[in-house]
Amino acid sequence: MAALTVRTQRCVLLTGILILVVLIQSATALIEGLYCGTESCYNVLRLQRDATKKEIAHAYRQLARKYHPDKFRVGDPNLVGETAESAQQKFLLITTAYETLRDEESRKDYDYMLDHPEQIYSHYYSYYKRRLAPKVDVRLVILGTVCIISVFQYYSWWRSYNEAISYLATVPKYRIQATEIAKQQGLLTRTKEKGKNKRPKEAIREEEEEIIRDIIKNKIDIKGGYQKPNISDILLCKIILSPYYLCMYMIWYFSWIYRFTICREDYGDEEKFYIIRKYMQMSQAQFDSLDEHMKETFLDRQLWIKENYEVYKQEQEEEMKMKMATDSRWKRYRRWMKNEGPGRLTFAED
Repeated sequence: MAALTVRTQRCVLLTGILILVVLIQSATALIEGLYCGTESCYNVLRLQRDATKKEIAHAYRQLARKYHPDKFRVGDPNLVGETAESAQQKFLLITTAYETLRDEESRKDYDYMLDHPEQIYSHYYSYYKRRLAPKVDVRLVILGTVCIISVFQYYSWWRSYNEAISYLATVPKYRIQATEIAKQQGLLTRTKEKGKNKRPKEAIREEEEEIIRDIIKNKIDIKGGYQKPNISDILLCKIILSPYYLCMYMIWYFSWIYRFTICREDYGDEEKFYIIRKYMQMSQAQFDSLDEHMKETFLDRQLWIKENYEVYKQEQEEEMKMKMATDSRWKRYRRWMKNEGPGRLTFAED
């Protein structure tokens, strides 16, 4: 019984010690490394906790003017016993106190720390979250970056488009088509005046080229990599319209499943071309740039059927091998790889 009593007394004593430690720790609301450290920011500025913003700013200006390193003078009667280093440390502490109390959110967190000293880890989290948080809203940074990329993308797209139009003006297929359209509209005949209004041949040729360029740009339906830039295809518009694109894709996907998997409908030309394009791993722009005769060949050979496409693919690979076998440049390359290619040892003559 006596042993049990001693043991009980020890438990009570240990419990009391733990409670005392917790109380001491709870009473110590000021944490080293947070805000003003072990000093109260209110005491540093010589203020009460109910001080207004105006009083905080006034107290800061007075103390900062007193302890500012540029205004510190040895022997100043207002700074008896202070050194340049101690005055600088006090100035930094005053500045920290002011930065803590002038901001409403920071002051709110600091007051909460004073009122709830037991929540040490929460205080650390709040303090470093505020200190390490970016000063500028990340959303604004992302939006600005996307806008800059979109402007550069649109400018580059138009530049490439104009270069492509200049190139297409030299391609016989598009040039002949544009010339026929210009003749039908009577645009080329107007450039050949006679008499006093006759112009130099260079000016007439430049005007004809400009007419052909305009017709290729505005009258001829160009698809694939040469198509006209569309503002809805830039990055910013794609991001804004992404919910719409997602909904349209879901509708298309379920419609495809319903029509061709459940109802067993026959594929149309558009669906056949889609399957063929997926087999060939081509983008829509790349597929649109193919010749119409080649697309008709795809349909004639029924390449939307997997087995037919595998046969076609094998034929294309064999044809490519035959071309490479008969190509003189490929023969030279193989001869070089056989006789002098990389990996061979060479020795300098003595």
